[in-house]
Amino acid sequence: MTERARGWEELVATARRTVSDGLVVGTSGNVSVRLVDDTVLVTPSGVPYDRLGPDDLVAVDLDGRRRAGTLTPTSELPMHLAIYRRTTARAIVHTHALHATAVSTLVPELPTVHYMAAALGGPVRVAPYATYGTEELAENMLTALADRTGCLLQNHGTITYGDTLPQAYDRTAQLEWMCHLWLTAHSVPGLTPSLLSAEQLAEVGEKLRGYGQQAPPR
Repeated sequence: MTERARGWEELVATARRTVSDGLVVGTSGNVSVRLVDDTVLVTPSGVPYDRLGPDDLVAVDLDGRRRAGTLTPTSELPMHLAIYRRTTARAIVHTHALHATAVSTLVPELPTVHYMAAALGGPVRVAPYATYGTEELAENMLTALADRTGCLLQNHGTITYGDTLPQAYDRTAQLEWMCHLWLTAHSVPGLTPSLLSAEQLAEVGEKLRGYGQQAPPR
């Protein structure tokens, strides 16, 4: 199987997971992956993910020019390409997750209610609202993503990126969970959630660098 075929298969599986895990409804949200030659595979616009097959592959270059496929790319292509042009990201997941979108309407930054904010580079910012699919939204998003791997989009949803699709997806899921956590804690009458300091998040960030299974010494 070619890299392009493998990438498309993983992309479709990830897109379907956003639906099954309740992070999107219908055809909202989108997923992309960047191949070694800088070809970007991306979900098409307005097509239910359970209908996508190998022949529905959509590929563009970093300037949005079509490289393969006949379907129209997601309307959020400007956001995906902006991240790929600005960072070393290999995969991006954009959702309309319920709790994260709710938080995006309330605060300019997700309160640091949990240390997993460090996995996204620090406190998660909210990009100011702009119409979907526009360069203005892409620019607002890039500002919110400075030194971060994920942000909230005001009155819209979430976007995260990573070195792999599983990593980008995990960051999306963690962000939605943190938003759910903050909304839950914040809703208790008469009590205010305790928040982590910048120093505490920085300490966690250092610990996360060595998290997981490490390669054995040679």
